[in-house]
Formats: sequence, structure tokens, C-alpha cells
Amino acid sequence: MLRVRPRPVWGVVAVLVLILAAIAWVGQARNQRGTEPVGLFTTLPILWSESPDLAAALDPAATPHWARDVLAGTGPVLPLDTLAGIPGGEPLGRVRRLVLAQPRVLSPQENVALDEWVRGGGQLLLLADPALTAHSDFALADPRRPQAVALLSPILGRWGLELRFAEEQTLGEGRPEVMGMAVPVNLPGQFVTEGQGNCRLWADGLAVTCAIGKGRVVALADAAVLESEDADGARARAFAWLLDMAFAAR
Repeated sequence: MLRVRPRPVWGVVAVLVLILAAIAWVGQARNQRGTEPVGLFTTLPILWSESPDLAAALDPAATPHWARDVLAGTGPVLPLDTLAGIPGGEPLGRVRRLVLAQPRVLSPQENVALDEWVRGGGQLLLLADPALTAHSDFALADPRRPQAVALLSPILGRWGLELRFAEEQTLGEGRPEVMGMAVPVNLPGQFVTEGQGNCRLWADGLAVTCAIGKGRVVALADAAVLESEDADGARARAFAWLLDMAFAAR
């Protein structure tokens, strides 16, 4: 009499265990991402309002910049006023994810600290605008005014990048597609590379993604996406997309 052997169930059980483990790992990674801080280093009035009066600028009752909520959706926001500190107490050691949005000029120590942090596994979203078009209530010479021109040649050169600007452009907002998302820009710049294989240019150099050591850099040659007016939500959607692109890889 022909006997039919029952199929072993251990193989099926093993597959189910692997699937459940994978699901648990993904869920844990997402939860962890939501609790890890994200550093913010910027001259743009994202965490404060533009006001000559300090108390008014920091007033929690003032209408918040929409980008605050978008950033908070990635994790607790940690404002940074420097990227370098005393040995063993580097500010960047407190975060693994960082947003540099139209930053001030970096000191030599900050350039070194940022480069080492990225190469050690840091994930960076950089918004570097060569001709900032956002309105400011402060005069051009006022130090409280956002950085008008991104001056980041030392760190960009270290990564084999250069930020250029075509002066013959016409003032006005456009929404070119960057990595699959329409991103608001106004008088944008252009990144160029030295042909290195670890970087990829997007939208004719409007954006670039680079693997630097163990880390990752996503850079946009414009900062109009962070202007305060966002009636149709296009800026919020684009900014959230850029954050996802910068912080997706773990």
C-alpha cells in the first residue's frame, strides 16, 4: 500500500518566523526613527518668528512655521547653534540625522566636525541656496537676517561637489520634479560633481545624493521650499519628501 508522507511543517514554521521577525524589525525601526532626535542648524525662522523683539520672536503663542510640524513628524527637533564643540562633547554626537537649511558660514572646526560626522554614518539633508528669495523683515546688513547666499565651498569641495549659480535666471517660482516630487524653487543653483560614482545628480543638478563614507547626503540647491507661505501644502509635501529621501537609509 502506497503511503503518502506528511509534508514537514518545520519549513513552513521557519518561513513564518522569519516573516514575523521582519515585520517586528520594520515596526521597531519606524518607532525608533520617530523617537530619535533630528538636528536643525539654520538661519531661517523655522523655530522662531521674525521680530525685532526677542520675547515676541520666541513667543510660543505666535503662529508656528509649518515646517516645524513636518520636522517634528520625523522625531524630536534639536536646535543646534554650532556643529563643533569641546572634544568628547561634539554637538553632532547627539544626533544621527541632521537638517542644514541655509546655514551660516561654517568655521574650519565645524567643517571638520560635519565631514567626520557624515563619514561616520550621519544622514544629512542640506538646503543650500545661492540666492535666497524669501522675504525678511530685517535689513541686509542685520545679523538676524537669514543667510542670503550659501557659502559652503570647503565642505562641498571635500565631498567632490560644487554649487553654481546662473545669474541670467528670471525671478519667479517653479516646481520642477526632483526624485519624483514637485519641489518649489526660485532662482535655484546647480550642483556639479567631479564625476565620482558615489554621487548622483537629479534635475540637471538641482539636487544631488551622495554616499559619503558610512553616511548619506541629500542636497538641494535652493531653499524656497522652506518659505513661510504654503497655501496649497506643496512646500510641506516637498519638504517631507526630501526628509524621507535623506533619512530613509539606516
